[in-house]
Amino acid sequence: MASKEMSPNKALCIVALVFLGAYFIPFDAPRVAGAIQEAFLMLSEYAREHVLLCVVPAMFIAGAITVFLNQRAVIRYLGPKAPKALAYGVASVSGAILAVCSCTVLPLFKGIYKKGAGLGPAVSFLYSGPAINILAIVMSYKIFGWKLGTARMVGAILFAIVIGLLMQLIFRKSDEERLADERMFKYEKSEGERTLRQMIVYMVSMIGILVFVNWANSKGTSAIWDAIYNAKYWITGVFALMLIYSLYKWFTKDDLYTWVIATRDFALQILPYLFGGVLVAGFLLGRPGHEALMPNAWVAALVGGNSLFANFFAAIAGAFMYFATLTEVPIIQGLLGSGMGQGPALALLLAGPSLSLPSMLVIGGELGWKKTVVYVTLVVVLSTLAGLLFGMIA
Repeated sequence: MASKEMSPNKALCIVALVFLGAYFIPFDAPRVAGAIQEAFLMLSEYAREHVLLCVVPAMFIAGAITVFLNQRAVIRYLGPKAPKALAYGVASVSGAILAVCSCTVLPLFKGIYKKGAGLGPAVSFLYSGPAINILAIVMSYKIFGWKLGTARMVGAILFAIVIGLLMQLIFRKSDEERLADERMFKYEKSEGERTLRQMIVYMVSMIGILVFVNWANSKGTSAIWDAIYNAKYWITGVFALMLIYSLYKWFTKDDLYTWVIATRDFALQILPYLFGGVLVAGFLLGRPGHEALMPNAWVAALVGGNSLFANFFAAIAGAFMYFATLTEVPIIQGLLGSGMGQGPALALLLAGPSLSLPSMLVIGGELGWKKTVVYVTLVVVLSTLAGLLFGMIA
């Protein structure tokens, strides 16, 4: 497929923006210099802690979904004409089981979307993956109390379904046009194709590697969870052996080559946006516990009480920040100690883990900016309203 060349006008605009930044940004100012350092420190931390064990396995799974998963099956269970209870149930539960961050879920979302999933179920999966994390819910109960813990759990489950339904409703016509060819496609099993059982073993082995190699320590919150954490590399090894066996027994060299090429293409499409977004987020907001261009004291001062503005600011700030899995819990714990209200805390919990500036850039590249803006707006508005309501009754 021929690559799209950048237009001269667009290239000139980029050069002009770089020039204006170089001319006007006071790089010698201590806060700006610190923000630049924080941006690259955040990128370094992200690369070390999330890319190899989170993003790379997720890309291989996405490549496998694109190449090997039966397209008709995806349309049957996640397509726009699938029964809503089935489609949104499968999407939200699948996302919750993975328990990944807002960036790790992106290649998986892209994989099922390109394979024929309806926009609504795909978005439901996109939201639920980072938002409905079993351990994060448990930790929320333990640290924030049962009220905020319950509100987060119920809100995240409802949001995954409601946001997906609204996206499907708003963009129903364009989504049906996108899937017109897939609905007309007549599936024929090719010679040597794997059986359903073989595909389950293959996919489960990769998902098992992704889930257990990133299993987090609950730090005493759950004894069972910590027992799994202590044995996570042994469990990961079992899934790795399953994957090696399935590749050796059921896949040809051509299959493996096609899979690697699909994974490479995902990396080329996603990583530039991802790394660029991490740099910008680090420059503006910094790593958790570190200051960048925007002082942390400003954030804490803006989210006190339970005003509409406080809830909205918490939701919009959370939407642009990057939260690695579970990091939102200690961050909000610190903000609560600095005077953050209960309502804004819930707004941040509902918007923060599911979105980030890096993820917005990637989603925009896949869905287009119109759909992305609507999706981000729905998350922010619903999180704001949920926080405001919870603050009134908490």
